[in-house]
Amino acid sequence: MKLMVVGAGRGLGRAFIEGLCTAGDTVIGVSRSQPSDLNLPACVEVEWINVDMSSPLEAVRLIEQQTPAQLDVLIYNLGVWEPSAFTDEYSFLGDEDQSIVDMVNINITGTIILLKRLIPKLLNSAKPQLILTGSTSGLRQSGRPEVTFSASKFALTGISDALREGFREEGLAVTCLQLGYLNTEDTLATSIDEAAQRGDGTLVPVHDVVNLVRTLLSLSDASYVRELVLPAIRDERF
Repeated sequence: MKLMVVGAGRGLGRAFIEGLCTAGDTVIGVSRSQPSDLNLPACVEVEWINVDMSSPLEAVRLIEQQTPAQLDVLIYNLGVWEPSAFTDEYSFLGDEDQSIVDMVNINITGTIILLKRLIPKLLNSAKPQLILTGSTSGLRQSGRPEVTFSASKFALTGISDALREGFREEGLAVTCLQLGYLNTEDTLATSIDEAAQRGDGTLVPVHDVVNLVRTLLSLSDASYVRELVLPAIRDERF
């Protein structure tokens, strides 16, 4: 399997890199820099593309140049949010205009342009799979006030729907993961039982997301998961 993870430097993206591959696979990470202490199974080939998606056109050009001709799985795990998002200090009226433009460029414009370049490489696979990590903030009645972040994650659902229809005949499986608040402090090196305790039931361990994606990758060619909503058990919004 040739797997690419965009947004792989830390947190959930790093967990995808470390948790989805087995011997003989190739994993390609995309982030500003490559972590120096990755924990990977033996005989997994690692490639890394160092780019900054805050300059989306240049980043897309570099990624396209360095991506192999064929990908089997693409996980798009990139997204930025407002500096005061998810805190009591957040105020939409206080958001800087340039910050809003930058967020839209990274979360929406960069996503669309990069997918336009990489989907042809996915279609060279016998079983192409595209997984986009959305957010429960992008769902209707999410209970969150962050305007630009929520709008960009809502847009990601629309991107997923359109790609699914546009490439259905080519067999492209497109899954959108609508994820709640994540525990990204504990890596896969921490036991899942310990990671699940952080936040007292309000945070989803990255282990759970990796396990679900592992299941997605094991499905036959005859089926796929269209959308998956994964909130924490004590997330009162869901």
